[in-house]
Amino acid sequence: MARDKYISVKQGISGFSFANLGLFTGFADGIYNAVYSLVLMEIFANSAVVGIYVAIYAAFCMFVGLFANELFRRFSKARVFYFSMLMLAICYAMMGFSVRPSTFVVLDYTTGIAITLVGILIPLFMSDFSEKVGMARLNSRYHLWLNVGALLAPMIALAIAEQYNNRAAFFASALIYLCGWAVFKYFRIVQPDKKVHPIRARRTLRALWKNAIAFFKYPGMARAYAVNFGYYSLRAMRYLYVPIVVIENGFSKDTLGWVLTLGIIPYLVLSELMGRFVRQSGKKRWLKVGFLSFAAFSAMATFVTGFPLLVIFVVWQVSGALMEPVHDLLFFDSAKKAQQSKFYGVFRTSVNLPNIVAPVLGAACITAFGVTSAVWIVTAVIGALAAMVVMTKK
Repeated sequence: MARDKYISVKQGISGFSFANLGLFTGFADGIYNAVYSLVLMEIFANSAVVGIYVAIYAAFCMFVGLFANELFRRFSKARVFYFSMLMLAICYAMMGFSVRPSTFVVLDYTTGIAITLVGILIPLFMSDFSEKVGMARLNSRYHLWLNVGALLAPMIALAIAEQYNNRAAFFASALIYLCGWAVFKYFRIVQPDKKVHPIRARRTLRALWKNAIAFFKYPGMARAYAVNFGYYSLRAMRYLYVPIVVIENGFSKDTLGWVLTLGIIPYLVLSELMGRFVRQSGKKRWLKVGFLSFAAFSAMATFVTGFPLLVIFVVWQVSGALMEPVHDLLFFDSAKKAQQSKFYGVFRTSVNLPNIVAPVLGAACITAFGVTSAVWIVTAVIGALAAMVVMTKK
C-alpha cells in the first residue's frame, strides 16, 4: 500500500502534534482502566470469569485490528480517526449511565472497535510526519503525554466511584475523548476520498490471510511481534488484576488510587530520558532489563502480601517504564513507510492477542491454586521468555 496523501494540513502541524494526543488518550484510558475490572467484578462476581470475558473482548478487538488494513483501503485515515474519537466520546458517556449488564457489554464491544482503530492510527500519523525527528523521539513524546494524562486519572476515577458508582467514571473519559476529537479537528487535515468498492467477504478474508502471511515472512517482523506481545501481556495482567488483588487484600479504593497514581511516576520520569538512552546504547539492553526485572518482581508478588505487595506494584512500574518507549520500535525500524499502513494492523494484534492469552492463563492459575495472586506466575514466565526473545540474535 502506498503512503497516504494529504491535500492540506494546518500550518505548524508535525509528528509532535499527533504525539501530543497521548495526553487525551492517556487521561481517558487511565480513568477507564482504574475502574474497568471493578465494574466487571460487579457483573460477574468472579475474578476467573472476568479474565475469560476480557479474553473474549480482546479476541474481538484483534479481529477489528486485522480488518484495519481493509478499512484504510476504503477510507482515509483522517476520516476513520475522526469518527472513532467521536464514537468513543458517545459510547463512554452512555456507559457512564448504563445500569443493565447487557447494555454495558454491548457498549464495551462498540468502544472496542473505536479504541483499536485509535491505537493503530496515532502511530501511523506520527510516522507520516516523522521525517525531521524520527519515530524514537516521537514515541518518547507520545508516551510522556500518555503518562502525564494517566497520572491523575486513577485518583479522579476512584473519587468519582466513591462519590457515585464505578460506572460513573466512564463519563469523565467521554468528556476527555471529546476534547481530543476537537483538537484533532483543529489540525484541519484533508485527505482525498478513496473509491469505495463493494465488500466481497471471501476476497477480503483471503486478502487478510495473505497480508498476515506476508507480515511474518518480512524480515524482523516475527521478532518485533513477539517482543510487543510480551510487553502487552505484562501490561494486560497488571491493569486487570492489580485493582482486584489490592481490594481482595483488604485495602480501600483510596489506597488503590494511590498505588495506581504512584505507579505512573516512573513513566513520567523515564519517558524523555529513554529516548536519549536508546540513541546511546540501543533498544535491546533496556528491553532485556525491563522484562527480566518484571519477571523477578512477579515471582515475589506471588507470595508477598500486605504493604510490601503494594510496594512491588509500584516499583515494578520502573520495569514497564524502561520498555514503554521502545517496545514497538522494532516494527518501525524494520518496515518501510510504504508498508507500515499495510502491516500495522497485523502487528497491532500483538496488543490484543495478549489480552486473550494472558487472562486465560491467569484464570487457569486462579482455578488451579484458588487465589487471584497466582496470576503473577504467568507474568513471571512471560517476562522471562520475552527477555530470551530479545537476547536472540535473529
